[in-house]
This record gives sequence, C-alpha cells and structure tokens, in this order.
Amino acid sequence: MNFTIPKQLGRFLVTGGAGFIGSHLVDNLLAAGAERVVVVDDFNDYYDPRTKWQNIAAHLGNTRFRLEAADIRDRDRLNKLARDERFDCIVHLAARAGVRPSLTEARLYQDVNIGGTLHLLEMARQQNCRHFVFASSSSVYGPTAAPPFREDAPLMPISPYAATKAAGELMAHTFTHLYGIHAVCLRFFTVYGARQRPDLAIHKFARSIAARQPIPVFGDGSTLRDYTYIDDIQQGLAGAIRYTAEGATPFEVVNLGESQCISLNRLISVLEQALGEKAILHRQPEQPGDLPLTHADISKARRLFGYAPDTAIEDGIANFVSWMRWRDHKAQAA
Repeated sequence: MNFTIPKQLGRFLVTGGAGFIGSHLVDNLLAAGAERVVVVDDFNDYYDPRTKWQNIAAHLGNTRFRLEAADIRDRDRLNKLARDERFDCIVHLAARAGVRPSLTEARLYQDVNIGGTLHLLEMARQQNCRHFVFASSSSVYGPTAAPPFREDAPLMPISPYAATKAAGELMAHTFTHLYGIHAVCLRFFTVYGARQRPDLAIHKFARSIAARQPIPVFGDGSTLRDYTYIDDIQQGLAGAIRYTAEGATPFEVVNLGESQCISLNRLISVLEQALGEKAILHRQPEQPGDLPLTHADISKARRLFGYAPDTAIEDGIANFVSWMRWRDHKAQAA
C-alpha cells in the first residue's frame, strides 16, 4: 500500500486514534512524514483500554506525536487543545461503536456521536481548518437499500448507532455549506484485520473457534456482509485526505468496501480453514437492528480517490489469524 499525504497537510488531529482503524492511520501518517499527529482518545471501557495503549505504545516517545486522553464530549479539553495546536486536517474516527449496544444506550450514542462530532466541526471552524474526514458507516443505509449500495440511496437507519452516523454526515454537510470546510464522509463496510475490536464477529469467532468453544450465530447464517480489510480502508483514508486537499468539491459521501458479499456461513468456513479447527455453532434468533445484507458500490471511491481494494477474504482472514497468534504469543512471553 502506498500511503502518501499532501505536502500542504502536515499537522493532523485523529480522534479515536488509539483504536483499531485510528491506530493504523496514525502509523501511516507518521511513516509518511507528517509534521505532527495529535490523537484524542478517551480509552473508555467498551473493551479493555490496555488494548488501545498497546496500539499506540510505539509512538509515545515520538516528538511528532501527541496523545490527549480526552473525551470528545469535553468541550473545555478540546478548546484547550485547539489553543495549543494548529491542525491542517481533522480525521474524526472517534465514536461510540456497535449497533446492538446502541439499542439500550441510545442517549449515550447521541451524546458522543452527534454532540462530539459537532464539537470537532466547531474546532475546525474556529481554527479555519478546511479539511475534515468523518468516519460514517454502511449501517446508515438500512434494510431497504438495493445492492450494491450507492451513496445516493435513501437512508433508512434502524438502530440508534446508524442514526447518529447519518446525523454526523448531515452536520458535516451543514458546516461545509456555512463555513467552507472541505468534508468527506466515509461509509465503512465491516472493517477487519490486525487490532480489530474483540467484540466484532471475526475476532470473537476466531478466538472461540481456536479455544473449541461455541460461537453465537444469529439466524441461519445466510446474512451477507461486505468485509473490508484494514489495509484497503487505509488506502481509502489516504485518498480522502488527498481529495480534501485538492479541493475538488466541498462535500462528498463515499463508500469504502471490498465490493464483495460473503455469507456468515462462508465466513465461518474461511475462519475454520485458517485456524485448522472446526467451529461449534450455537444458533440464536436474528437480532433487531442488524442488516440482512451490506454491499458497497465503490465506483465513486475509484473515481475520486483511485481506490482499488485488492484483499481477498481468504488472505485477509489468514493475516488476521497470524496477527492474533503473534499477539497471544507475545502476551504469554511477557
């Protein structure tokens, strides 16, 4: 993957930069020569915060890197950070994640995902930072979108999480219209790879299969997902950053997926092959809020960013399993 950044964008703020996608972005920005990378992350207990610290540990001594352990709901902390630092580009990845938890914690999701996004857009406006990249989600489409999902399809979110992501897109659009910010909203399609959150299906399934424990399978396994490998997502993020700098249009919504549908049953089969173990299935009812299908039309990303995902699910899963085993071995040796 060739990750390059425009010369005029040297100073980056990455929210959620200690998480799965964010920590990979931080790695790539620093490797590409970014002058300054500031991470805001609250290290909440949605999953073990030590995992996030491990994700960024290699950068803590880097003079071009700064970590601000803060909540994006905390306007005072963000205002102080804005006084201390100047940013050429804000990449806003921080969010309360997950469809299912949002069903019981809707207010929390509203406060973090909508309120926090507004705070970041206000920071961009106050700093005259004209380049803003926002992490949205394929879940905004809802169950009625015709595959492959095009960015101009009507949105019908069916979970609080999805609704907050759709609201974030609208907020970004409003700020581009009012204040001249260039914003790209990226709709991620089921991202996986090294450092994936432990609550997500691929990670959870892999650990359970390896331990010969049952895995929960909601429905009959026929649901289809567009699984997107982390390196391909990073390629798309680099394209979005370059696109805002080139200033072609002030606002775009762009899908980032692999543009291939894999059934849950097929995913389990690929995991079995990579792990060398047979899965024990625990069938459960379908879950409210889950989509039966996600499938990205990536023609817009190809046109605007030169986006060209090329990781087959078999290769991506094999890479993930290798990382998981490496990390477990490292933990045992510590």
